[in-house]
Amino acid sequence: MTRGTSLFGKHRNKTHTLCRRCGSEAYHLQKSTCGKCGYSAKRKRKYNWSMDSVKEQHLNPRGQLLQHPVHLKNVGPGAVAHACNPSTLGGRGGWITRSGD
Repeated sequence: MTRGTSLFGKHRNKTHTLCRRCGSEAYHLQKSTCGKCGYSAKRKRKYNWSMDSVKEQHLNPRGQLLQHPVHLKNVGPGAVAHACNPSTLGGRGGWITRSGD
């Protein structure tokens, strides 16, 4: 089992330095962008992390978006509710579509 310099032998060059816009040490020297404020881009970087957690609530355990059983988007005159066999769908409901579709 090795210890010492073999683990930290490549750790002698700095990848980040101080950002001119926000002052944090997140400015990447090779990429020429700041990880905190996005400097070198005109617009300031921001991310809504609370909205990201809301997106996770709408995912099932496999990471797929949950499909709502009835989509009322295209309901209008001439809408037909198609009957579905629940045993073949695993208990999910049917779709409401227009009669011509």
